[in-house]
Amino acid sequence: MHTRCIGSSTIEASVVGLGTWAIGGWMWGGTDEADSVAAIRSSIDEGVSLIDTAPAYGQGLAEEIVGRAIKGRRDDVVLATKCGVVWHTQQGDHFFDYESGPAHRYLGRESIAYELEQSLRRLGTDHIDLYFTHWQDPTTPIEHTMETLLALKDQGKILSIGASNVSADELRTYAATGALDAIQEEYSMVARDIETTLLPIATTHGISTLSYSSLALGLLAGTTGPERTFSGDDQRQDNPRFSIANREKVARLMEAIAPIADAHDATKAQVVIAWTLAQPGITFALCGARTAAQARENAGAGRIELSTDDEAAISEAVATNLTDLDA
Repeated sequence: MHTRCIGSSTIEASVVGLGTWAIGGWMWGGTDEADSVAAIRSSIDEGVSLIDTAPAYGQGLAEEIVGRAIKGRRDDVVLATKCGVVWHTQQGDHFFDYESGPAHRYLGRESIAYELEQSLRRLGTDHIDLYFTHWQDPTTPIEHTMETLLALKDQGKILSIGASNVSADELRTYAATGALDAIQEEYSMVARDIETTLLPIATTHGISTLSYSSLALGLLAGTTGPERTFSGDDQRQDNPRFSIANREKVARLMEAIAPIADAHDATKAQVVIAWTLAQPGITFALCGARTAAQARENAGAGRIELSTDDEAAISEAVATNLTDLDA
């Protein structure tokens, strides 16, 4: 498994990380705890050290499951979680509503301290390796938020600092503090906007970038054909990116990259992840997994070495097949 350092910290993590949004069940049609624990433990067995979660994923459920899965294996894990999407207070900016009530974006000092203690309890640990602001709070200045995070870092409760879902101006403000190690943003073959907006800023300041939805919520997994259906609260059933036309275009892309996958004795999803990791400015790729088999497949991408010719051929296939996708 290839590894890289997080920002200017000395923390080294696997290039493929396990994202646990789906494990929390919310917006994914529920979750199976036994399968989820198996997925997390299989990821670790396969060399995946980076595990990313958040309180918002099922209102703490994902963190609780991660905590149970890593019990006794904490030293094998680079643990990332987040703050800033809250339901214990109505301070800040209203964001969305859970079935149980409203959630707000809020990054005030007392709230962050409260959230961190709750995350430490759910995860069964005394520190977080990489602590992100999940979504940005327009009611709290970034400088105040960073003061709080730096104080928690001085206490040893967090070891490095990240920000997620930022604008270019917000990233510049974070970067000006000199203390931001990472950003976490959506990036994949079908979502490349940050190449011209955030990645140049992050690269200039030595800030790592973690891509989330690296397989575009499963659209690029090589298994989501036109016949696939989604049910319950699964967000993909109403997502225009999962239109039949888009899935047909992705199917053609998969046919085009199949020879490269075969040459590397890899799956098409693994080649998609490896290509993502090869893009300038992308440091880590977060990939969701709900079963041990999915976890093992994702992990395998972190051992692939694509040649320059491979990368060029894949990029050409992307340009040819993924133009004019429904957004």
